Amino acid sequence: MIAAFFMAPKVNAQISIGISISAHIAPPALPVYVQPACPTDGYLWVPGYWAFDNDAQDYYWVPGVWVAPPSPGLLWTPDYWGYNGGVYGFHAGYWGPHVGFYGGINYGFGYSGVGFAGGAWSGGSFRYNTAVVNVNTTVVHNTYIDRTVINNNVTVNNHTSFNGPGGVTAQPRPEEVAAMHEQHVAPTGQQMSHQQNAHNDKTAFASANHGNPTNAAMNRVGGSHFNPQGQRASRNNANGMNNNNANHQNTGVNQQQHAQPQNDNANKPNTNGEANQQHMQQNDAQAQPQQHNAQPKQQHQQKQPQQHRSAPRPHPQKQEKR
Repeated sequence: MIAAFFMAPKVNAQISIGISISAHIAPPALPVYVQPACPTDGYLWVPGYWAFDNDAQDYYWVPGVWVAPPSPGLLWTPDYWGYNGGVYGFHAGYWGPHVGFYGGINYGFGYSGVGFAGGAWSGGSFRYNTAVVNVNTTVVHNTYIDRTVINNNVTVNNHTSFNGPGGVTAQPRPEEVAAMHEQHVAPTGQQMSHQQNAHNDKTAFASANHGNPTNAAMNRVGGSHFNPQGQRASRNNANGMNNNNANHQNTGVNQQQHAQPQNDNANKPNTNGEANQQHMQQNDAQAQPQQHNAQPKQQHQQKQPQQHRSAPRPHPQKQEKR
């Protein structure tokens, strides 16, 4: 039922770009978090966003995640909230050949508020701009660096999550209006499952985390959770209880520096340190990331049960012959 809030009418059909749900309270500010490394070639980044539970009258955080697009050549236009007529309306994201208007919201990682600078399609392959997105270069080799797309005029503290009075006041540009009228593809089934999983995590609700979710991002749908500092975080079930003792990696990253990509397969430093642009605005100066050694996995040994020995038998006394 919750998934229906964000479900577009039909895949491969012209989907509505209007309001699909409304709220009378503003969404919290966007949290600052480190982007996990792209786990495999061809995946695109879908920024995290605040969704709304109408029954609970509360926002909950849907973590940013790397996902497979419906088909090569498609780009993601992020979801956004807009204020109009006294209410905050949710505009669902969609796939299309060009990135449309997403409220001018600075989601970071190539989504600075206008278009997408995190990479581009070249035939059937996607090329990643490692100046603003974090990729695992041990598995993804189709990359380039273009720092000219980094907008240093954006204030680092600008984490506004909605468009309208009191928020971002951007208006669609002509090319964004054109993109809005192109043929669109609805969010994939994996994306809807990802949103549903976030809704089932009670710690994702703003009333519980006060706008600072613990599970800020994921490397793939159903994959590893990462906290805002880029460390692996434990998963939570529907009751918000820990049910997966994930291994924590000591990868504390200064949020004002380019974060070092994490490698899911090995704790090997990535030489492309400037690959990960911090959420919101990063300093264009190239910073040398610190290398952190991952903590070894804790091995839980089962306690061996004590073996109880029976008391020794008394030796029979030798009788003397008379």
